[in-house]
Amino acid sequence: MSRIQFPVELKGVGGFISAAEIKSGGGIANLPPWLGKAIALVDLDAFFASVEQLDHPEWKNKPVIVGGDKTRRGVVSTCSYEARAFGVHSAMPSAQAARLCPQAIWARGNHVRYQEMSTAVMMILADESPYLEQVSIDEAFIDISPGRFANEHPIVVANRIQKKVRELGISCSIGLGTSKSVAKIASDIDKPEGLTIVYPGCESDFLRPLPIRKLSGIGVKAEKQLHELGIRTLGQLAQTEQSVLVSVFGKNTELILSRCQGLESSEVIDEAITKSVSNEMTFSVNLVDISEIRQAVIMLCVKVGRRLRRKQLRGYTLTLKVRFDDLSVRTARKTLDHAVDDEQDFAPVICELIGEVWQAGQEVRLIGVGVSSFEARPEQLSLFTIPEQSICPGIESTSDQPNKSHKRSLVEATDKVKNRFGENAVRYGRDLHFFEIGSGTIALKDDCPTEQH
Repeated sequence: MSRIQFPVELKGVGGFISAAEIKSGGGIANLPPWLGKAIALVDLDAFFASVEQLDHPEWKNKPVIVGGDKTRRGVVSTCSYEARAFGVHSAMPSAQAARLCPQAIWARGNHVRYQEMSTAVMMILADESPYLEQVSIDEAFIDISPGRFANEHPIVVANRIQKKVRELGISCSIGLGTSKSVAKIASDIDKPEGLTIVYPGCESDFLRPLPIRKLSGIGVKAEKQLHELGIRTLGQLAQTEQSVLVSVFGKNTELILSRCQGLESSEVIDEAITKSVSNEMTFSVNLVDISEIRQAVIMLCVKVGRRLRRKQLRGYTLTLKVRFDDLSVRTARKTLDHAVDDEQDFAPVICELIGEVWQAGQEVRLIGVGVSSFEARPEQLSLFTIPEQSICPGIESTSDQPNKSHKRSLVEATDKVKNRFGENAVRYGRDLHFFEIGSGTIALKDDCPTEQH
């Protein structure tokens, strides 16, 4: 269960708000409004080890060490919290870790699996805000400032993120503040599965008592130099004259001072160039009926269309991917004459691709839908004509211009409702079945140039 910490007493609240109050909904009304930027750092707890424990239930609550080999040279990549209790930590020589925790379970690691889980988590974040910056396989900044994308309170969003990650079978700790540096420090305060909030205006009080090594940009060498100057806390560092610190930080002195004073201004920047937007779902019960397969395709198309519009992308190439119960995979693609971002336009076409990859009687384990080959173009109201008796029941298409405009208005209105109240505020009745049989192991995905497609 998440533990919510307020580093300082909040004016107007009359004390601290407990995790139980927030999770029950009773504390939401008492939350002071969040004024200004809200940046969260989402850090997956003991990520590799947690995935190993997820995939090996018999390892749960046992010390697990990933990487290295207790019988050979090597270093620990990461370890579970149970192993950390014995003093084991990342980058420790394997031999030393084996001495400290001889009963530990050693896992070589499965980076394909770790990347799969990382992608699932990152797409949970992408569902909450398009302003996402992944900094490593297990960490990402996300801008959830009220009014920038949605109007929900950042603490509500952070709680929802933790809940969704927990549903994947792992956990995350979140730091929430007005800058990247504050969010990063806050994320390390309460682990595992902690949520530490630093309200706007509380940055200085939060940072003041912390040791200087907590601040990004201060390493072992700088720490030693600062200790020689009698500076041990961020509060002491914040009060030091800039001229005194130039010998330690050089051209970065001003940046370091702004960080330790809680005055840093930072932006969440997604530097990756999106090459495709896709969504996959793994089903806990294999699909064998064509109507269920079509419904699943439609639901995934709705998610992809939503993501395309949020990123202001329109694509020409449509892709359908199907994995069967024997783990074989088949893929079909079609390139259109016009770029699309509306599932009402591309869902019928992707449904037509089902016949190219699936035959009656085959059991479907996973379905994926994607749009790629992006180009920004002025909106064209009539992209192509689909017969009224569409192969894809549930998403009708027509060349009737007024009706087309009406449907586009409906899509935009639905987007606005979701922006304000969350992704689950509006659902199609046909999709409810898949919230029960879809495991969600692989979630919404943006493919970048460095990834294989």
